Amino acid sequence: MVVLPLLVLLGSLILCGRAEADPSIIDTMKAAALQYAGSLPCDKWDCDCVFNRQRGCCCGANDFFKLEDDTFARITRLWRDISALNGRVQALSDGLKVAFKATMDSNIATLIPGTTERCFGPFNTNVPMPYAIVTLNDGMGYNPFLGVFTAPRAGVYVFAFTVYSSVSARLYHKVQLIWNGTPTAGAFENNREDNEDSATQLVVLQLQKGDQVYVQLTSGRKLCDYLAYNIFTGYMLYPL
Repeated sequence: MVVLPLLVLLGSLILCGRAEADPSIIDTMKAAALQYAGSLPCDKWDCDCVFNRQRGCCCGANDFFKLEDDTFARITRLWRDISALNGRVQALSDGLKVAFKATMDSNIATLIPGTTERCFGPFNTNVPMPYAIVTLNDGMGYNPFLGVFTAPRAGVYVFAFTVYSSVSARLYHKVQLIWNGTPTAGAFENNREDNEDSATQLVVLQLQKGDQVYVQLTSGRKLCDYLAYNIFTGYMLYPL
């Protein structure tokens, strides 16, 4: 019984091109293997495939087919997992896109009687600054009609505002950043020696969802000429 497995092995090697032998020897070995009536000790090897149905090394075909199916199934599962992960990352990334930039419209300035100045103000009460020209509003947190930013989610935010005014006689303005009704930062000027000036303030705030931030002009003060130089910006640094 030891001879048959040896014949099968040598026959497979010869048919696979891994050994060389005389054609008569090959025929003899093949005939001996095919005439054997008992069970073939091939284990997982498909000996019938080698000797009866195909030429070449197909002994491990079944294993290869199974490996191919398993690999395809794994790739399919991996693709589904990656697609699901990509969707979650996209949803999270979209939620992190919170940023805005807005400027004042110079057309809202009105002529101050008895002067050549066109100004926003003065008013007899504190007035939110109308930054109506919006060039960026990711997350739609900024309302250009009210001039108010409402936090769409909790996080640490960065805000900056630039104040500019040009007058013929006296610079007289006071602008404050308001957070939920409380002044948080400001820029002011009361100067008779300079007729043009600008200032920028930057503030980092930890906001809860729904918190509101805006810039207001203090009562009795005014901003004149080139109102478009007045800018209000903000963005979320990171969520909480």
